[in-house]
Amino acid sequence: MAPVIIVLIILVVLVFIALIKTIQVIPQASAAIVERFGRYTRTLNAGLNIVVPFIDTIRNRIDLREQVVPFPPQPVITQDNLVVNIDTVIYYQVTDARAATYEVASYIQAIEQLTVTTLRNIIGGMDLERTLTSREEINAALRGVLDEATGKWGIRVNRVELKAIEPPTSIQDSMEKQMRADRDKRAAILQAEGVRQSEILRAEGEKQSAILIAEGEAKAAALRAEGEAQAIRTVFESIHAGDPDQKLLSYQYLQMLPKIAEGDANKLWIVPSEIGDALKGLSGAIGNFGSLGGGSGGGNAGTSTERREKPSID
Repeated sequence: MAPVIIVLIILVVLVFIALIKTIQVIPQASAAIVERFGRYTRTLNAGLNIVVPFIDTIRNRIDLREQVVPFPPQPVITQDNLVVNIDTVIYYQVTDARAATYEVASYIQAIEQLTVTTLRNIIGGMDLERTLTSREEINAALRGVLDEATGKWGIRVNRVELKAIEPPTSIQDSMEKQMRADRDKRAAILQAEGVRQSEILRAEGEKQSAILIAEGEAKAAALRAEGEAQAIRTVFESIHAGDPDQKLLSYQYLQMLPKIAEGDANKLWIVPSEIGDALKGLSGAIGNFGSLGGGSGGGNAGTSTERREKPSID
């Protein structure tokens, strides 16, 4: 009885193991390669799958999601014989699990080696300055080569990024000095431009101020001249309206003589020729007044008139 129980237990265990091996559950975004007697049979997709136990075996389980693989810094020589260290990051995705399993032994290592050789070919045709400023160009070229080579491996390279490009220390020091010199140069240029613009604005302001002052003075002079002309016209009209006689004009001439002689700069002044007639008329008027008032007054008036006429003769 005991041997029968042991056999039954063994059979139950074998059936349980067979069931476990028969039912295969594949997670989402994954695939499994099935081999029968060492030969590829089929690819198991996500979900519940049935295989033949002890005959079918799972060769490889592959993640179909996009993968990110960073590669260590690789020394690369540029066209101008400078060694730079380049860090790269590859974004790839397995599109054919069968090809990724059977077409290449280790696709991660293959992608790494292909990336290194392609980088050396691309960077070898560029100088350091172009290498530092042409990341997009390097990424595009590297992705094109990798995508073409990895297509037959069932892998699609989505993106290739250069994490860092590190030139030698001496080159970094030289670049920092050059950048510092360029910044100082730009600062000096900006300062000079600022001073120049300030001088231009100040000159424009002074010019505008001078123009406004000149225009103001011109308008003021024009207004003064217009006022004087108006005053002269008013006086002239008043004189003609009043119809003055010879005696009044002679008296006005005499009143104007002291004003003509005022000032230290008046070394020479001219007496109008008409003043002689005015003086004669005024002398006659005074003489008539003297004849009415007495004879002595007439002699004094004649003497005074004779003295005023001397400057006109000189």
